[in-house]
Amino acid sequence: MAANLTAVESRGQDSTFVAQCSLPGLQDRLPLRWIVPSDTPPSPKKAYRSHYVYLGGWQDLQDATARKHLSPFDLILRLVDFTPLRAVLAHLLGWTSTRGRVPFDPISIFLLNGWQVTSHWFRAETLRNLCNPMNAEYARRFGFENGVFPTEGGLRHWLTALGQNSTNGETILVDEEQHIEIAIERLNQLLVQSVSLLVENGFLSQEAWEKALICPDGMIHDAASRMRCASVRETCYQPVSPDTLRPCPAKEKERRGCNCDTIICASACRYATPRDPEARFVWYSGSNHSTDNPNQSTNPAQAKKKQGKGRYGYRSLPIQLADPLRRFSVVLLDAFQPANQREENVAAALLLQLHANYPNLSVDTVAGDAGFGYERVLQVIYRDLHARRAIDLRADKSDRDKPYWLIRGYDDKGRPVCPYGYALKANGFDFDRRRHKWICAHSCRNGATPAVYIEGTIYPPAECPYLDHPYGQIVNVSERFKNTSSIRLVRDIPVGTRAWRRLYHRARNAVEGRNATFQAWGLKRLRFYGNPRNKALIFQADVWLNLSTMARLVLEATAATSST
Repeated sequence: MAANLTAVESRGQDSTFVAQCSLPGLQDRLPLRWIVPSDTPPSPKKAYRSHYVYLGGWQDLQDATARKHLSPFDLILRLVDFTPLRAVLAHLLGWTSTRGRVPFDPISIFLLNGWQVTSHWFRAETLRNLCNPMNAEYARRFGFENGVFPTEGGLRHWLTALGQNSTNGETILVDEEQHIEIAIERLNQLLVQSVSLLVENGFLSQEAWEKALICPDGMIHDAASRMRCASVRETCYQPVSPDTLRPCPAKEKERRGCNCDTIICASACRYATPRDPEARFVWYSGSNHSTDNPNQSTNPAQAKKKQGKGRYGYRSLPIQLADPLRRFSVVLLDAFQPANQREENVAAALLLQLHANYPNLSVDTVAGDAGFGYERVLQVIYRDLHARRAIDLRADKSDRDKPYWLIRGYDDKGRPVCPYGYALKANGFDFDRRRHKWICAHSCRNGATPAVYIEGTIYPPAECPYLDHPYGQIVNVSERFKNTSSIRLVRDIPVGTRAWRRLYHRARNAVEGRNATFQAWGLKRLRFYGNPRNKALIFQADVWLNLSTMARLVLEATAATSST
């Protein structure tokens, strides 16, 4: 019966969840104070044009009728005291002294941006609603006084400063041999602090934190600019003169392109998008579908047909944690990049940062689609996180050559194959030695069909040297296959098994939940121009996603308390 329960019903029957996360269970800790590191320096600014102060109101939530008329954002304003966030935002905005114009309180702008994101409004619409007397309560809770509100230019500047100061030269070394370094995003501090709020107050189950299922996945966001040329790259934005010609990537692909011989092309190619210079074109073919998709065509001509659609813009790459017991997820870390940039190096960098940002998090499994099935990601999961790899398989042409399976010793799903062509059976994962054990279990004597037939061999083979062994041939696979040193198809959970499907589907549910929320908030197509503003927007949206999840859980736990 438990399998038929919805997520809400399942959480309602969790007595620990109800006791910890309901309003009666939280009332001794309300308001929940935003958690920041103890060594965070105070804001250098001494005066602001607005001033956020927590105004209370959580007591009103005890009334079930009042709760029905409040949105998750309304609940967050009443449940959380954001006062400590002022110093963090001042640091992220790059403020170092009291000099300059008197700014608005950064918490006021942060809350205003959250109101805009969760309400699916454009900037001008948000400011009109803020000025509306009907929304005076919101203005008061944000800290705006006496009708002094920010302008559109002020909000643009705030987002630009937040995005531009997100990186300060700090990098993390992903691949020492190839000298690949990825910039560390300081905006992840906001995500870490929002997750700490959920962890410290018992919203995440202990099992989810101690045996974490980590789910990386990319989401493409269309740029606000309309694409003019699919081949645009960085050189298209470099100035050109009669002495220095600009290379045309479109012509290199035997397309018409642009000669860049007009005045309008002097500073940048006229087919580039000057307000979104870092946006790029990518053909999205839905490669995150599993290789055992039952809808996949068996017709070779149909299977090779190019599917998907072109997208022009950016890609966010969140690292999420799924709570299988309470059936929800939170965003731990994020990255923001051009749509055509490879995911695996950025994903590896984020996974390497998990321990520094979450020292008490114990990762059990990392599950994701085939886009992360590259050596560096698989190495990081195994060596640095000491976790199991449940990344979908990345195919290669050699996988279709069955006779080659006998040479390399494994099939197209990463299952070891014996010298006579029989696929071995999984016999469990040794967590201490961190290796998967495979045995043949005398398949040849038990009526099994070989995965690869060898011409001239009599089946079942009588000359097999493992016939007298109790379990037959035994193969232990740790980080990679010994014979070929390959890691591409090595998985710590056999692909296609019930355990694999359970973990992979949990991961897909987590990432699709974020995608659905972002689509409802209008973030599939970005509202702003330029990488810095959109980066600041997406990171804040992930923070509000975590906080909205917390508000929803409080409502569910409180409703479960009322019904008992």
